Amino acid sequence: MSFELPDLPYAHDALASKGMSKETLEYHHDIHHNTYVTTLNKLVDGTEWAGKSLEEIVTGTYEAGAVAQSGIFNNASQHWNHSQFWEMMGGDESGMPSELEAALKDSFGTIEKFKEDFAAAGAGQFGSGWAWLVKDTDGGLKVTKTENGVNPLCFGQTALLGCDVWEHSYYIDFRNKRPAYLANFLDNLVNWENVASRM
Repeated sequence: MSFELPDLPYAHDALASKGMSKETLEYHHDIHHNTYVTTLNKLVDGTEWAGKSLEEIVTGTYEAGAVAQSGIFNNASQHWNHSQFWEMMGGDESGMPSELEAALKDSFGTIEKFKEDFAAAGAGQFGSGWAWLVKDTDGGLKVTKTENGVNPLCFGQTALLGCDVWEHSYYIDFRNKRPAYLANFLDNLVNWENVASRM
């Protein structure tokens, strides 16, 4: 079983008016994400991970922690991360579902505080990585950040929202202004219906 690059759930130019250009999606999805998928298929071929689910590969190779597994982990986790990322964006203008709004207020006090914490996590991630809103193992909602391709699966958490803060995600549209990219992501790009469905 080979892994495949998922289609975007919207056209390449669908997010342009919301601050993510067609060019960014062409590079990010069609080239960067596709490279993770192609490399992963080559690396797992003939190994114990052939035929395993993406989630099994991510958690198994992360737990193994061996240098020999790092290439498989990096490409598997980035394939998983990006597959979620595309779905987490592109929502309509219907706003945030009430159950998600209530859960965020219960955990962070206000929606504004959640956004501040999420943006701070993304801006504060040194180098490449991700900012996440997760449902933790105790059932609570938390903001976390991870380096490189590490994701919530590695810690038994459920990813509700993730934002890619690798430079390839924002440099075409925002150059080196990561905080501006994160603010735009939270205000204009998130599909809150999708986030709520993950709870």
